[in-house]
Amino acid sequence: MPDKLKLSKKEKEEYRKLLLDKKKSIINKLSQFYNESKEIETDTALDVVDKAETSYTKEFLLGLTDSERQLLTMIDQALQRLEKGEFGLCQICHKEIGKKRLQAVPWTPYCISCQEKKEGESKGK
Repeated sequence: MPDKLKLSKKEKEEYRKLLLDKKKSIINKLSQFYNESKEIETDTALDVVDKAETSYTKEFLLGLTDSERQLLTMIDQALQRLEKGEFGLCQICHKEIGKKRLQAVPWTPYCISCQEKKEGESKGK
């Protein structure tokens, strides 16, 4: 079991706010994408070119939402780690994640070293 990272109450609140703000931003963006894809669906395409363009645009918008959904999941997991006192600890090596990294990417579950290893493994496949 990893040690708990000692975060002050103020730091916890700052990270919680960063995570919740990002979550809200993503939800708003997803809602906008959903509404735009519905508008595209209801537009009447006049010819084959219009239909192809409409189809491409809709696929593009829905594809964007997949990565946004994945980010939402990571944010929710980070919020859970914050509640459990495990926030800021790498989920692989259990060492502290640097504060600069947490400020830039507060939902990250890994330190830079472990993240690079994971990315190297996935590129090798």
